[in-house]
Amino acid sequence: MRQLRTIAWNAFTELMRQPVFLLLMTCSSVFAVFLASTPYFGFGEDPKLVKDSVLATLLLVGLFGAVISASSSVAREIRTGTALAVLSKPVGRVVFLLGKFLGLALTLAVLTYVNLMSALVASKISFTAYGEADKTAFFLFTGAVALAFLLGGFSNYFLNRNFTSDAVSFVVILTTLAFFIIAQKERVGSMFEDHIDVDYRLIPAALLIFCAFLLLAGIALVCSTRLDVIPSLAICSLIFLLGLMSDFLFGRWAEPAWIAFPSQQSVQSAPFTFEQKSLLSAVIEQVDADDNKQMDASEMNAISQKDIQQMQEAGMGGQWWAQAIYAVIPNWQLFWLADALENEKVIPWSYVGRAFAYVFFYLGAIMSLSVMSFESRELS
Repeated sequence: MRQLRTIAWNAFTELMRQPVFLLLMTCSSVFAVFLASTPYFGFGEDPKLVKDSVLATLLLVGLFGAVISASSSVAREIRTGTALAVLSKPVGRVVFLLGKFLGLALTLAVLTYVNLMSALVASKISFTAYGEADKTAFFLFTGAVALAFLLGGFSNYFLNRNFTSDAVSFVVILTTLAFFIIAQKERVGSMFEDHIDVDYRLIPAALLIFCAFLLLAGIALVCSTRLDVIPSLAICSLIFLLGLMSDFLFGRWAEPAWIAFPSQQSVQSAPFTFEQKSLLSAVIEQVDADDNKQMDASEMNAISQKDIQQMQEAGMGGQWWAQAIYAVIPNWQLFWLADALENEKVIPWSYVGRAFAYVFFYLGAIMSLSVMSFESRELS
């Protein structure tokens, strides 16, 4: 356990000292607050546009940072021989990889936290998108980031400390302080006077995005045990794109036809033969009690076992290859619930808990694959 903590802490401090991490964290957080201070002329939809934008910024920056950090952390140490030096001591490869991932997870948690602070600030100041922008709040937040850089430079020049890691620490502290000050600030002159509070629903939304970071970091860790940074980045980018489109590419093939195409209109565009479409259309017409040419959940339950068996025999029960790919490639849409925020809904914490449980078991499989790949690799 002591070895695991040491490796995890060393990986965390090493990643915190990377200039690219500081650059990603500060640029994304300042950009999020800047988005909230810019008029969108969205006919009253400005707050929704701002929330979508800041969550999208967090997602893209975090996924890029996760892949770069995971790939460089392991691949660079293998290439430079540092991994061989560590493993020559009584340290197992399982402990080495697990410690690296825990350090990476802590780093991604810091990145998510700072961007969450900026997202919460954006939700507070975005409501003056029409009229005069909340310049005070904007300059307070950006001033906190600038002060963090100044303090980092001070500690580097006078105390010979690492600039990047100290700047990251100061950014975390000062952006938190700036958020609490802005959250207590009274808002006047806004056309959205009924919605002037911080939207704390962004917290579970950010936690779900953090789950996506962990998944992609685990996949990048598998790649980095065999590949260098650029090939790992290319593979993870491909997996990310496939995961974004997995519902369209694999979901409709993986699910039974009566679930994937529950309406008469969707049946016409389904990738089936004429006989298959006719069979599915007849089943929909048979159970359509309210005569709206589509099946809801209760009507699907009314489908007889005979009809289900007949559709399965016709090849409409879901393709095994699509089910396998759909299960292996993460569906990133499950971690993107910005639409729920737009409709003034609350993301249930039970959903967040299930997402973390899914990530836990998925990472267990990913780490097992990483260990098998790393164990069979000869280091030199």
